[in-house]
Amino acid sequence: MSSSIHILIVEDEPDVLDALVRDMEVFEETFPLEVAATAGEARSVIKQITGEGGKIGLILCDHLLPGENGVDLLISLQDQAQTRNARKVLVTGHAKLEDTVKAVNEADLNHYIGKPWKKEELHHVVIQQLTDYVLENEKSFLPFMHILDSSRLADAMRKGSSVTDS
Repeated sequence: MSSSIHILIVEDEPDVLDALVRDMEVFEETFPLEVAATAGEARSVIKQITGEGGKIGLILCDHLLPGENGVDLLISLQDQAQTRNARKVLVTGHAKLEDTVKAVNEADLNHYIGKPWKKEELHHVVIQQLTDYVLENEKSFLPFMHILDSSRLADAMRKGSSVTDS
């Protein structure tokens, strides 16, 4: 099943990007993976996806990028209607405390993962964040039961609600 909800990975280091994509392959059938190496490239990818009627459900973003850094990118995306609801995860080993606080306060950062990450931790965070996104933004939860937090989705279906209690 292919969905119009995409995962965007923003990472400029080829080896790290390859590792993230490899670790995220399990989600690709339901949530197409898109990649970008810079903030500008990320904006182009977002414009293409949203221009075709797709949505950005999750952004995994490095902080140190060529040109504009990841925190500033996430802040700018928070100000745009088509990316405001996307779940935002900073995946970095270089963000200083003040950068992370800025991301939390201004970009509505949902999670921080330090590099190097553990695949199981990454999967757990992705499942929780995408479950939150689906519960908050989709009308039908059934198409996501096989890959996301089926207990939370089933509970929301029983309650007839799209509000989450993370």
